Amino acid sequence: MFFYNLLRYFVYAVCRIYFRIEFHGAERVPRDGAVILAPNHASYADPILVSIPLKRRLRYMAWDKMFRVPVLGALMRAFGAFPVNITAGDRGALRRSLEHLRSGGALMIFPEGGRTRTGDPMAFKPGIVRLAIETGAPIVPVTIVGAYSAYSPHHTWPRPRKLKLYYHEPVSLVPPPRNGDKESLKAYEFEQAARLQAIVVGRLASDEASC
Repeated sequence: MFFYNLLRYFVYAVCRIYFRIEFHGAERVPRDGAVILAPNHASYADPILVSIPLKRRLRYMAWDKMFRVPVLGALMRAFGAFPVNITAGDRGALRRSLEHLRSGGALMIFPEGGRTRTGDPMAFKPGIVRLAIETGAPIVPVTIVGAYSAYSPHHTWPRPRKLKLYYHEPVSLVPPPRNGDKESLKAYEFEQAARLQAIVVGRLASDEASC
């Protein structure tokens, strides 16, 4: 933990100088107990950025190929990443996520399922809702502003653009009635995923409009 905190402070100092990074509402993330963080996703650096102001360790799934990228791969591991094969169903990664949450851990999931390649947020997938219901973990939506401009999939090196991160109030989901049919359950999951997306995108649109 000492090494992690040292690395976290170092990365924060670099981001403060290079990106003029700001964090708002990080205190809303519970200090203990199971929790899922759900940020929008525009750059490979997003998981590291979200982790910087948090004193507790996060775990998150990351594309297995990224672990072979010099420097970034090592940083990802240090900040709690574990590999997932995105070209095939990786049940091992899902099982690991469930175990981590059930043991009271903090997990980061990108509900879009990948980085936006246009700058526009993609629809949130319902898997995060299913995971939250199954484990009873609240979800903290996170809005990352400026990441696409700073380090989009089209850039080979981060650019010095202003970054802001907003941590929203935790969302606790009430499980639907157990006697509900599969279609009703599916509709509920999509409805809650859209609700989370509205929180994240609403802040994103507000900040971009004020620029």
